[in-house]
Amino acid sequence: PADARGAAQARATCSPAPVTDVARLCVCDLLVAQCDVNCCCDPDCSPGEFSLFTACSVPVVIGDSHLCRQKAAVYSLDVEANPPERIFQLIDQVNPSIFCIRATNYKQALYLKTPEMPTPENFDGLLDEFGSAAFSAEPESWNVDTDPPDANETQRYEYGLPIQTEDAFLRLPSPVVSSWCSDANPAGFLVNQATKCIRSVSVEKCESIQALNMLFYINSSILAFVFQVKISVQSIVFQSLDGMRTSLRGADGLRLPLILEELCLNVVLGVSYQITYTDTGEIIEAAAAFVLGAITKETLSVQQSFQISFTQVDTKPVPLSGSPGYVVGLPVRAGFSTQGYPFPAQSLTNNHSQLSILQSTPSQDCLAAQGARAPVLFGQNMISGCKLRITAAMKCQPLAQTLLDVLKGQSFPEYVASFGNSQAQDVLDWVPITHLHISEQRISNTLQSSCQIPVSFGIEVKWTKYGSLVNPQARIVNVTATLTTTTLKQLPSGRERTIPITSSVVFTDISSPAEPGYKAWPTINIKLPFDFFYPFV
Repeated sequence: PADARGAAQARATCSPAPVTDVARLCVCDLLVAQCDVNCCCDPDCSPGEFSLFTACSVPVVIGDSHLCRQKAAVYSLDVEANPPERIFQLIDQVNPSIFCIRATNYKQALYLKTPEMPTPENFDGLLDEFGSAAFSAEPESWNVDTDPPDANETQRYEYGLPIQTEDAFLRLPSPVVSSWCSDANPAGFLVNQATKCIRSVSVEKCESIQALNMLFYINSSILAFVFQVKISVQSIVFQSLDGMRTSLRGADGLRLPLILEELCLNVVLGVSYQITYTDTGEIIEAAAAFVLGAITKETLSVQQSFQISFTQVDTKPVPLSGSPGYVVGLPVRAGFSTQGYPFPAQSLTNNHSQLSILQSTPSQDCLAAQGARAPVLFGQNMISGCKLRITAAMKCQPLAQTLLDVLKGQSFPEYVASFGNSQAQDVLDWVPITHLHISEQRISNTLQSSCQIPVSFGIEVKWTKYGSLVNPQARIVNVTATLTTTTLKQLPSGRERTIPITSSVVFTDISSPAEPGYKAWPTINIKLPFDFFYPFV
């Protein structure tokens, strides 16, 4: 009908302005405040650097490819000019597909609405709304006049992006080529880092060296897009010349370097950042813990340590073992499943959040080793054990329970995290532990006076390489715990016997090999341009 077509045209003509400005969009701009080679849309590149480019790595930049008509930024090089110049054009591009979006007239679809998370209180309501075979995706009130939020409010930090501050980015000094500190290393969002480097110092200039001053690390607020987050001082620890550390209670202010005779006090020796963020990637709090010390006139250099960790708001900080895949040498994360399913937001966790085995002791006495545990480290096969001295006076059943506690611990976990950064609320990212029992039957003339005691406990962790061949991630897919018991007959009075008790962990790589005839790493025989690595040497 004519009135329906008129209403549709009216909605189409009132479509909002494009959210993405293709002239400012650059997908090859990877380096912060530096020119990327052959990235013709990099705003950090100067005309002199453009003249050294050999080609444009991204010649065309567009926004949403589903639109019928949109702006496109076209980049090229004029090699005939002297020197060569970059050419930029902003053109209208038409989508040849008959299935395209003519106008984005539903403004609420231009930004992501935070979904309502299930809780015990609202689960029944969500089940009634979305539990049927079909449900309406339209809101109760279809209001096309509702303006989307400001563009700054929709921007959030993503994994790995540099944390921006007022002047540049949050610095996490680190060694580059040698062991000397470089302040050009930006801290990446959700990237836990720990670095150590050496800084050149002198007592005469310690007050003027910025890197030795607390203010250098907290003077610039973090840009959280909607507002700015100031870095607060969480704690200050003073380290004496002999290495003894003392916590300065109530010291939350600045302590600037101070020259006192032949000493320089309040020199920054370590900084530990603690960043709190929301599930939408918004930084809401930042704190720094400092280690201050003193240097003498003979000191020419000091070692500084820096660390940054991230904690999601309303959650307990849990140490990660990789992001996302496991890192060799870090603990295998484990936990339990408590009541409350399907709401296990905080259920898959334990006091240590680690898989552990029996730790060998110098005495090698099993009865004295109860409680000594060692964490299971990913990729490292381990074996430990102890010796059990059995006398005729020992009762079998209590002895069997004691050995079980020694091998498995007081509370053996039920699940293991498949990735190094698996969160507790992601139930599918946790692998249940399969338990097997092997009994070694031994023939005895006094079967009526014999029982089963555990003698070994083995854990097999099967893992695979997950993701691309270029950067595979270690993922645990199966964990099997095997308990082996043996029949122990009653000893005659006055007799003793010693048996070995063992515990082990084995990691097995079950990654599928490359298919026959498939070249996983092809050889490319080319000659690079002479300026391929510009501006790097």
